Amino acid sequence: MSETFKVCFCCSRSFKEKKRQPPGSIKRLFEAYSRNGKMSSDDLLRFVSEVQGEEHAGMDYVQDIFNSVKHHNVFHIHGFVHLNAFYRYLFSDTNSPLPLSRQVHHDMKAPLAHYFVYTGHNSYLTGNQVNSRSSVEPIVQSLRKGVKVIELDLWPNPSGNAAEVRHGGTLTSHEDLQKCLNAIKENAFHVSDYPVIVTLEDHLPPNLQGKVAKMLTRTFRGMLFRFDSESCKHFPSPEELKKKILISTKPPKEYLESQVIQSSRRTPVDRTTSWSGTTNMSWRGEKKIPEEEEESEAVGYRDLIAIHAGNCKSGLEDCLRDDPEKPRRISVNEQWVENVVRTRGSDVVRFTQRNLVRIYPKGTRVDSSNYDPHVGWTHGAQMVAFNMQGHGKQLWIMQGMFRANGGCGYVKKPRILLDTQRLFDPCKSLPIKTTLKVKIFTGEGWDLDFPQTHFDQYSPPDFFVKIGIAGVPRDTVSYRTETAVDQWFPIWKQEFLFQLSVPELALVWFRVQDYDNDTHNDFAGQTCLPLPELKSGIRAVRLHDRAGKPYKNSRLLVSFYFDPPYTF
Repeated sequence: MSETFKVCFCCSRSFKEKKRQPPGSIKRLFEAYSRNGKMSSDDLLRFVSEVQGEEHAGMDYVQDIFNSVKHHNVFHIHGFVHLNAFYRYLFSDTNSPLPLSRQVHHDMKAPLAHYFVYTGHNSYLTGNQVNSRSSVEPIVQSLRKGVKVIELDLWPNPSGNAAEVRHGGTLTSHEDLQKCLNAIKENAFHVSDYPVIVTLEDHLPPNLQGKVAKMLTRTFRGMLFRFDSESCKHFPSPEELKKKILISTKPPKEYLESQVIQSSRRTPVDRTTSWSGTTNMSWRGEKKIPEEEEESEAVGYRDLIAIHAGNCKSGLEDCLRDDPEKPRRISVNEQWVENVVRTRGSDVVRFTQRNLVRIYPKGTRVDSSNYDPHVGWTHGAQMVAFNMQGHGKQLWIMQGMFRANGGCGYVKKPRILLDTQRLFDPCKSLPIKTTLKVKIFTGEGWDLDFPQTHFDQYSPPDFFVKIGIAGVPRDTVSYRTETAVDQWFPIWKQEFLFQLSVPELALVWFRVQDYDNDTHNDFAGQTCLPLPELKSGIRAVRLHDRAGKPYKNSRLLVSFYFDPPYTF
């Protein structure tokens, strides 16, 4: 059999079509655990125990493997498995490198500050930060992918009589606030029952804050959690907050005070000027509200704020001050974090042991790109806010992190970030705890997921794999395989070693590309896996597209081993 590629109307190129078959190393492995070309149930059980590290597996586990490959019609009689059936099992979803159950297995009874939370930034935007459309669609998509923190920017509408959702000072369109709240209510617990936090970037006068308070109460009703942070030393746990929606924003008093300060620095304003979106507010002019009504509206709005938020404009010492009687949330941009952790990394870790830190992208990321999330994670920041509509390696790492713990949107921080006696400092050189050995055998499925000429008009693809560790600076490194020329079923047989000092915070990532000599290499799939969840042995690594959606067929066959074995 040959594969033909048309060069022009009268010429074509033919390539010998290579079959989907096990590489030599897999054949030898099968021979070691079979007799006369057949593998019995006992043989397969021995294989999954000794090679795959499934030490607690029994015959029920083996039967599940048999059932998973039955439809391939590749069994010998009497329940014996031959080489092709064994190879199909290795490439099946049953043989995933992550737990299949999707069950939550972390302790969910610790305070909220002890968890990384899947966090979105400007959750209503469909594209860039300048002129894209605002919509409820990205809110729905985010929640259905496991995101647990949704951000809404609230501004007065042009007439000043209602609040709307939009990215102020830009050409982005607006969206109806009630539609956004309905979308959150209907999708908040699609992935898990653990709480959803709604962060409000509030640019409203007191009368509209009062209207928003009524909308929140009417929409969420019993879901709305009211938490008096004034009298609590710790945030509640995710377990206590199941099926609850928490509002987080600056209290009205802080907002009004900041407005007074900002107004004193501006040129006096003509009080007949009406609201124009980015300049001066009509509620400061002709429609000024009586002081007693302002206070009443503010009190009602403040009562709905479960997590009080603040910024870091009053100095670093005050910003990282830990009040033992009142936990809080601060919101800072990526540049602030990068600058502070150079000299005060341990202080940030200490602060995040009781308080929440939300990090958001710097203002110059108008294309909705993202930053390195590990800068925040390695210092204990719980809410590393990402543009979920953006694509790229950083978003893939974010998606990989939250594949952990059953994909519920909450990942318990490792002990090293919660130790109050010995504060963790990611910048310090730490001893190597273990070495991750990764061997890439082969891959398949691209011929089923892509058209014949998707990668190259005139020949089969030339695949290579980039592989790396995302983690603390000491552990971060990447390599690439050789290029398998003109092969839909490439074989690489390469092993890579990753020495890890903080494996608890590390992820391993893969990106497959088709090599092109004259143009950019074509994308052929990616994935990212959290090391604390990684199962040892030879595993089928399913690949995803740029947005993180899994391909139906494209996979890599990879082995993972920790030397020495490491218990997370």
